[in-house]
Amino acid sequence: MSILAVGTTAFDSVETPFGSADRILGGSATYLSLAARYFADDVRLVGVVGHDFPDEYVELLRERGIDLEGLEVNE
Repeated sequence: MSILAVGTTAFDSVETPFGSADRILGGSATYLSLAARYFADDVRLVGVVGHDFPDEYVELLRERGIDLEGLEVNE
């Protein structure tokens, strides 16, 4: 089975009564593709990120086996 995740790949900011976190990995396409890898061998992500999107997040997705050929980095 193949899955194509099209949507947002972004930073999230979360605030709870116990604390807050900024610039954490978020976005619908991100979470869909990460979850889909548990069920499918071929998962591809299509989305757009800015030039400030950290390489560590790109590597995390690659390490999880997600095809990022459709991830566009805008300058």
